[in-house]
Amino acid sequence: MDVKYLVNETIIPSYIPLKLSEYTRILKLTRKPTREEFLMIAKVAGAGILIIGFIGFVIYFFLTEIPKLT
Repeated sequence: MDVKYLVNETIIPSYIPLKLSEYTRILKLTRKPTREEFLMIAKVAGAGILIIGFIGFVIYFFLTEIPKLT
């Protein structure tokens, strides 16, 4: 955010339409993903969630079971 639009850490009201037009311009460039693109993104996100969950489970398992062995 540009400093020239801040006054005592508040946004000048005339700054809001400038930002909205910038966001609108970017949204006009976007497009809906194809079915193949969506499925690929969903698979990658799902795999990431499973990997992070597995790592968390392994850490939890070692932290709860190793103290019982000693």
